Amino acid sequence: MTRFLIAAAIALTPLTAAAQSTYRPPPPVEQALLALEQRWVTAGKASDGKAVGELLAENFVAIDADGSMRTKAELVERTTKGKWTSATLTDMKVVMHGNNTAIVTGVWAGVGTDGSGKAVDARERWADTWVKADGKWRCVASASSPLPAK
Repeated sequence: MTRFLIAAAIALTPLTAAAQSTYRPPPPVEQALLALEQRWVTAGKASDGKAVGELLAENFVAIDADGSMRTKAELVERTTKGKWTSATLTDMKVVMHGNNTAIVTGVWAGVGTDGSGKAVDARERWADTWVKADGKWRCVASASSPLPAK
């Protein structure tokens, strides 16, 4: 029995360390990530695909609210073609995983025309995964899910 308890303690140690590495970031890091999210929505509203592209990693992948997947190039192109009369972010939260990875969640609400020409009046809950490399935060993955209209 003692051997079992020792083995269990050794096996669970990495899990405990992993759980402890998830934390709320210090205010400057949190503010920087929230500012990047705001920059993204502002660039999207302005149809500025280039500005959005600068926030994304080369291997970026997005899962849209309709379940479709997009690469960085596809998202940049759709951003350039979109026309938004309103786009806002609310309920944003940042959770760090180690020192160089963060997940930012929030709610997006927008009215306009998406990159495919489809009229949109929607709300979505989203989660973006950011990784800091070479001193810069880049979004590596984004997923969204539709919310009921208010």
